[in-house]
Amino acid sequence: MFCGLEGGCCVSMEYVLSVVFESTAELKLELHWFESINMDMWLRVLVISSLLITVIAEVYIVTMEGDPIISYKGGENGFEATAVESDEKIDTSSELVTSYARHLERKHDMILGMLFEEGSYKKLYSYKHVINGFAAHVSLEQAETLRRAPGVKSVNKDWKVRRLTTHTPEFLGLPTDVWPTGGGFDRAGEDIVIGFVDSGIYPHHPSFASHHRLPYGPLPHYRGKCEEDPHTKKSFCNRKIVGAQHFAEAAKAAGAFNPDIDYASPMDGDGHGSHTAAIAAGNNGIPLRMHGYEFGKASGMAPRARIAVYKALYRLFGGFVADVVAAIDQAVHDGVDILSLSVGPNNPPTTTKTTFLNPFDATLLGAVKAGVFVAQAAGNGGPFPKTLISYSPWITTVAAAIDDRRYKNHLTLGNGKMLAGMGLAPSTRPHRLYTLVSANDVLLDSSVSKYNPSDCQRPEVLNKKLVEGKILLCGYSFNFVVGTASIKKVVATAKHLGAAGFVLVVENVSPGTKFDPVPSAIPGILITDVSKSMDLIDYYNVSTLRDWTGRVKSFKAEGSIGDGLEPVLHKSAPQVALFSARGPNTKDFSFQDADLLKPDILAPGYLIWAAWSPNGTDEPNYVGEGFAMISGTSMAAPHIAGIAALVKQKHPQWSPAAIKSALMTTSTVIDRAGRPIQAQQYSDTETVTLVKATPFDYGSGHVNPSAALDPGLIFDAGYEDYIGFLCTTPGISAHEIRNYTNTPCNFNMKHPSNFNAPSIAISHLVGTQTITRRVTNVAEVEETYTITARMQPSIAIEVNPPAMTLRPGAARSFSVTLTVRSVSGVYSFGEVKLKGSRGHKVRIPVVALGHRR
Repeated sequence: MFCGLEGGCCVSMEYVLSVVFESTAELKLELHWFESINMDMWLRVLVISSLLITVIAEVYIVTMEGDPIISYKGGENGFEATAVESDEKIDTSSELVTSYARHLERKHDMILGMLFEEGSYKKLYSYKHVINGFAAHVSLEQAETLRRAPGVKSVNKDWKVRRLTTHTPEFLGLPTDVWPTGGGFDRAGEDIVIGFVDSGIYPHHPSFASHHRLPYGPLPHYRGKCEEDPHTKKSFCNRKIVGAQHFAEAAKAAGAFNPDIDYASPMDGDGHGSHTAAIAAGNNGIPLRMHGYEFGKASGMAPRARIAVYKALYRLFGGFVADVVAAIDQAVHDGVDILSLSVGPNNPPTTTKTTFLNPFDATLLGAVKAGVFVAQAAGNGGPFPKTLISYSPWITTVAAAIDDRRYKNHLTLGNGKMLAGMGLAPSTRPHRLYTLVSANDVLLDSSVSKYNPSDCQRPEVLNKKLVEGKILLCGYSFNFVVGTASIKKVVATAKHLGAAGFVLVVENVSPGTKFDPVPSAIPGILITDVSKSMDLIDYYNVSTLRDWTGRVKSFKAEGSIGDGLEPVLHKSAPQVALFSARGPNTKDFSFQDADLLKPDILAPGYLIWAAWSPNGTDEPNYVGEGFAMISGTSMAAPHIAGIAALVKQKHPQWSPAAIKSALMTTSTVIDRAGRPIQAQQYSDTETVTLVKATPFDYGSGHVNPSAALDPGLIFDAGYEDYIGFLCTTPGISAHEIRNYTNTPCNFNMKHPSNFNAPSIAISHLVGTQTITRRVTNVAEVEETYTITARMQPSIAIEVNPPAMTLRPGAARSFSVTLTVRSVSGVYSFGEVKLKGSRGHKVRIPVVALGHRR
């Protein structure tokens, strides 16, 4: 028996262990582990924990000493090594792996069982594959006990995550330049598994169907599970969807989960998850029909890729990091090739100082070590600087672009004026004008004014006799911005009242208000320009006759609505979307600049058509629909995930860093009109304008899929390189790095700017600094490259050597020297170009901020 100082006694350790372990052999192994721990320390912790009073419990993520499966190199009695080389997948079918996994889970159970009384805590997850730890629902006092316990490295209170919320295959050149190289669209992405940590999937959507397609072959490298629908008892999987699981233990423990709304299954109750999965890997050629109109054919970037669903986001509250980490850990175990993350933290974790080291980013580092390419949305905090929520060098951070498609419409007034607007809607009858009536002028009685009748959300408060056959004028109030009013309900109101069409008028606009065209079954238009709205209101008021009380005597204003169903294609594309998060990247939560460029790359993320869940409520305008057209870096990340799948298909042995390099070095900074890419930004008057974009807006540039398949050179990196980056970043202690990575520091890199990224960033350049980069020739022939560089005038740039020749598979280094000429107080931008004798063009961006000595 263990007895405390005050005479209180605990049960014997052998008894605790005998409850946890099934066999005598297992019991002896774990006793050996326990005996290696400082017994005095354990006694102190046990005594303290016995005196604590349990209060309100919360979820904590605990990391433990000892390596996870991907890093364990042996050394524990009875368990052989399971470590993988950098970029190598875990063989989860191996007995070595399964026995070590059981060993880690038993250690997690044992520490909780030794410290706390049964029933006073709940373990939610054991993390075994990419990090070693667990999530538990415990009190604050119990969390403090864990923090002091031997064998515990860190205790982090769980925190929330949120969602970061077709024509793009053609815009990106996939059907003509990319899919044919892999055997056509019906082979594009063959045998590649993309994992989606999102809000689930609607498995009945034609974008995810497996019938009427070429038969899918077996996937020996993927071993994911398929949950059943609790109501129908049918599997969520088919041959297209190969894995479907949900993770909600932290959400349940926090009291946020409602099974009636959130679905205790992989079913998508939001719409977001189905949308992102379809963008990356949805079937090709799916007719996109709504309201009797076809808006084209939908397709994913890699239409033949398989889909693995890891639901950890929910419609009302988003999600929790503990659930997301469990989903990622499981995805790596299952053998996904690509991870698409349209998710990010609501705020920084409270117990870590650096952006790169927390349970979320450390789990993704483990995933990359296991050979998984990770694409993550940059965030939607733009256009303001330092709004990124994706920071680490092992992640591919994706910004959002506006592509060349715009949906425009116009309203023609009876006085001949034509007012521009937007509306994905048919026209009123040609060569005919219709009477305009304002919703406020057709109320059944004055008592209904409390329902905000100008929003046109309730047909029962408006007089059908006065509206029928006319165009209904409605006001676009703040209710539309916050989601309590929707254009979909305006359409329903107008249809119910027999209106010939509707006009939504924006009279006031706040910075950040986003206007998107919404499909409508009847003629309709949204006037977003306030000055145009005033023209309409002035015309209506002048033309409408009223009595002395203000009541309308006769409606004389007239108008007609144009056809908005056909998109207009613009050459000034791509552009960086206003909402897309901007750099510079930050290394800590004091917002100090990092020596690493983010975002990494730009991809379409504005008005993206894709599959939707009829259960989805994320966008009120698409409730009950099968497709939705929405915007966000959430939509940009799966574009990169799908394109990465095509690169992986062609180059199956490439590391995640090699794939990332191929995407970045072949991207473009020139739009379709041959001009530098522009970014949406606010002017001094808070109106949206266009400015020349910088690497803090688009990273390396806009993705060019066909060039990424044959990049010529790659900037490769592995696990040790990522550790070197962390170790040389000022402000990160070697102890903290070891806590999260189980790896001792190496300082060979000398400076984080020497990390072999396909970009260069120096946040504090004093005098002269030389950076090295190493490239590998991945082409099948020898090629000579000339190296040139340019920089804005305040910083000089030189490269050495000026040229180099590389045989196939050979690697060589070159240096880039930056010197401060003048201190401007702002970043200088430039680039290094490597032009090959056989036509390859490689470009990396350079950003640097000069300081005085």
